[in-house]
Amino acid sequence: FNYFSDKSPNYKWLIYTNNPKARVIERAKKLQIDYRVFTKDELYNGSILNCINSLNPELIILAGFLLKFPVEIINVYNKKIINIHPALLPKYGGKGMYGINVHKAIIKNKEEVSGITIHYVSKKYDEGPIIFQKEIKINSSYTPNDLANKIHDLEMKCFPKIIENLLNL
Repeated sequence: FNYFSDKSPNYKWLIYTNNPKARVIERAKKLQIDYRVFTKDELYNGSILNCINSLNPELIILAGFLLKFPVEIINVYNKKIINIHPALLPKYGGKGMYGINVHKAIIKNKEEVSGITIHYVSKKYDEGPIIFQKEIKINSSYTPNDLANKIHDLEMKCFPKIIENLLNL
């Protein structure tokens, strides 16, 4: 969010999370960004779709969101919902492939590279059209946590720039 403070001072940001303990809530409070915690039921019963419709967003950004995104929202906001994934899709994507699980699998399989993928959200986990990928070499001494830290740094470097490009800021 800091990345955008100078570039888009009049831009309206709103954070929705289903995790009441998400670190993004503290960040939102510090930056005076509105946020809302919602339940799984609200996501799937249409309440969140109604809220999103009332906002008429240019872009819906998922990061660390583990629930299956409702088809009803995807249909309405096709090519306006993006996700970041901590691997080079299509490898290491799909149900159960999130967070440290991804990095454990990559290290276990002795991959030489990993990276990030930013993609449009589709009806199937991690199968939407790819917008951007960036790879890094994996040092043979990396643990899953080492790789997770490297990937996190890459996400922080690349994701804001891709969002900026998509919003034409």
